Formats: sequence, C-alpha cells, structure tokens
Amino acid sequence: MFKDQQPYVIVEHHHQWLEITLNRPDSFNALSQEMMHHLQIAIDQANKQEDLTCIIIKAKGKAFCAGHDIKQMQATAETDYYQALFHQCSHLMQSIVACPIPVIAQVQGIATAAGCQLVASCDLAISSNGARFAVSGINLGLFCSTPAVALSRNIHPKHAMEMLLTGEFISADKAQTLGLINGVVTDDELTAATREMATKISLKARAAVLTGKAMFYPQLDMALEQAYAFASEHMVNNLLDAETQRGLNGFVNKTPKG
Repeated sequence: MFKDQQPYVIVEHHHQWLEITLNRPDSFNALSQEMMHHLQIAIDQANKQEDLTCIIIKAKGKAFCAGHDIKQMQATAETDYYQALFHQCSHLMQSIVACPIPVIAQVQGIATAAGCQLVASCDLAISSNGARFAVSGINLGLFCSTPAVALSRNIHPKHAMEMLLTGEFISADKAQTLGLINGVVTDDELTAATREMATKISLKARAAVLTGKAMFYPQLDMALEQAYAFASEHMVNNLLDAETQRGLNGFVNKTPKG
C-alpha cells in the first residue's frame, strides 16, 4: 500500500513480549496515515500470537510521537478525508485498548496531541524524566477532541480540560502525579525499566493477565451490582483454567513453581 525502503515500525520479539518501535525520527514519529497503517498491522498481528503476554510501544529519535502529521492533514482539507483520517486513528487507539494483552508505552522526548493520546490509550506507561506531554492543538486553533477521549479516561476531567484548553506542556513528574504515566526514570534507565515491567507481567499466568484486561475496562462503566456480576464471571472462568489450578494447588500443597 505504501512504498518506502525504511519501515515505519520495527517489530522485535523479546522473550514473551513484543517491542513495536515507531521509526520515523525525522518527523518526530508523527502519526501519518502510513505510520498508523503499519502500527495497526503490528497490533493486529500481535493479537494472533498466543505466546505473548505484553507489548511495548516505543520510538526512535528525540520524540516519542508528535501527534498527527499536520502537513499531510493540510494537503487534503476535505470533509471525507478528515473523517477517514480520524476513523483510522480512533480504530487504532481502540485496538490498543481492545488488545487482549497489556500494552506499555515507553516514552522519551515529547508526546503531543495524538501522541499523548497514544500514551493514554496504552495500559501502562513509563517515561524518561525529560519527557513532556501536551495536547496542544488548541494553540493552532484546533481543540484536540479525539485525544480528549483517551486523556479524560486517564486523568481527572479538570486536569484534562486544563491541558486541552491551555495546550501547555506538563513534565514527566506531573504526568505521573496526574496518573497519565506509571513511572519516571532517567534516559539511560528507560529501556531497562520498561523491559523490567514487561518481564514482571510475562512471569504471571497468561490466563490471569488476559482475564485482567478483559475484565478491567468494561466494568468501569457498569453499575456496582453489574460490575460485581461481570467480575465474578471472569473470576470463575479464570479459576477453572488449568494453569491457574496448578498455581493454586502448588500454593495449597506448598510445592515449588515450575
């Protein structure tokens, strides 16, 4: 579909997790149509791999992701084009949320607009202490409406609105305080810290990890009674899994793992 010698994303296997690297450092890994297309393929293919327990999304260069490709957007200022573009982006973000295994964002540099949306769409996020986050479309006269969907589901609405209405950058430390990211480390520690998180998840029973993600997000929008019924059903199914039964029997009988 898109002809280019340099891959838009690089996919690498590491034990039981997958690393997907955004590979357009010269454009600050902007979410062009091409970038979103190839990232979507990588996510879709990962969903079919039954041995994976985690995905890391990271980026090459000085920036994690600078949002949509503004030059590309302005090259075709038409309703149908814009509708198709945001449908593509929304589908990509929902695919990350719907991915059966946890997705971790590894963030360096800036994550702005749809790049901040990408971070917010991941289940977990770790950044370097020099990373900065913003939904800055307002500075160009464009309210970041689609990034607002993911952002407002990560942090308190008042904090989200402040970011959306001012377009100002926040530091990695503030992003962690607000709940947008899970941890902050130095640049030199970023890869190791993210892989450490992936390793911790990979060591858990895959059935439990899959159950956790499948249960967690839907119950947030349910009434309390419905949420408990939904969670109970998932817990029963988890308990009946053979790997879970081995773990429980090992605990009861004091047998070592493995």
